[in-house]
Amino acid sequence: MPDPGLHVLLVEDQTDIAANIWDFLERRGYEVDHCADGASGLERARNGRFDVVVLDLGLPRMDGLDLCRHLRDAGHGVPVLMLTARDTLDDKLRGYAHGADDYMVKPFAMRELEARIRALHRGLSRGGARTETPGASLAYDPATMTATREGKRIPLTRLQGRLLHVLLAESPNIVPHERLVRAAWGSEGADMAALHTQMYELRTLLDRPFDAALIRSVRGVGYRIQPS
Repeated sequence: MPDPGLHVLLVEDQTDIAANIWDFLERRGYEVDHCADGASGLERARNGRFDVVVLDLGLPRMDGLDLCRHLRDAGHGVPVLMLTARDTLDDKLRGYAHGADDYMVKPFAMRELEARIRALHRGLSRGGARTETPGASLAYDPATMTATREGKRIPLTRLQGRLLHVLLAESPNIVPHERLVRAAWGSEGADMAALHTQMYELRTLLDRPFDAALIRSVRGVGYRIQPS
């Protein structure tokens, strides 16, 4: 069952899809607001108090990628579940790079949509203390959703932060793929492809601008942070 009082903002311009999602979620006990274009959705997301934003990619007036990026640039950490008919790896990477926390390809089952929403919402309560590597070459503060490496502050999405938090807490041990998926999305969440795309984006943010790579992939097993 949904968490009591869960408030979802749905930004979707296709009337039939929006109506189906709205009806399903309301019957399940969610409170739903709806916007049919990107500009209105951005204004509502900025000014409202929502637990999760369900965001279509192709929108009039402002597409979903720009909407998500504007939210993140403004420091808004509301979880964003992006909906799209585009299903290539590059499309998913682009969505994550713009700040999406999760990604679903149309068509989808309503029960899976609800499971993803619940997983994102549960992640809001997951915080914990600041974690860092020995010598503090890389650290993460869940209170501000900010990583710090070599004095540079790097804002992360909640999903990226949860992955980094687990990796730092277990460093230098290997964290198996399955545990990272559970930590980020819960037991009902994403698949291995979603994990790999998120880790690609995390490594782009935390390793690519620097001389040495700290996040290492252990083929067929998981990921680890190698202290510098």
